[in-house]
Amino acid sequence: MSDVDAKPDGRDETPDERADRNWDELMQELRVMQTGTQVLSGFLLAVAFTPRFTELDEVQSTGYLVLVGLAALATILALAPVGLHRAWFGQHRKPDLVRFTSRIVKADLAVIGLLSVGVTTLIFDFVLGRAGSLTVLLVASAIVLVLWVLLPRLANRQ
Repeated sequence: MSDVDAKPDGRDETPDERADRNWDELMQELRVMQTGTQVLSGFLLAVAFTPRFTELDEVQSTGYLVLVGLAALATILALAPVGLHRAWFGQHRKPDLVRFTSRIVKADLAVIGLLSVGVTTLIFDFVLGRAGSLTVLLVASAIVLVLWVLLPRLANRQ
């Protein structure tokens, strides 16, 4: 069931009003996601211009480039709803817009999760070495999975 087609929650609103409210809520989520993505992207861009960047080994350099790609993808995903809104503006397609944007936000959340774990892992790899970074990779991945996947599913059962 999509966000737009959700069960009635006691609110006295038309389908268009529900779509408008859901759109506003999605935009708030995207604003938060964009800020986090911008911070991580800025960090990644700045790293390339530091004197120690040349000390990255091949694994770290490859990881860095993957992270830059993920940061770009997260930015593109976060901006996609704006393009959809522009394309469908005035066509009375708000429920479609909310449905597609909800999917995009979920995909972006997955990318940002990978990006956050990856940036943390890269930093620990550079500072502590490979063994320390693998521990951080596992712990950070577990935290993201628990908070972003398991916890919402458990909460839905109640």
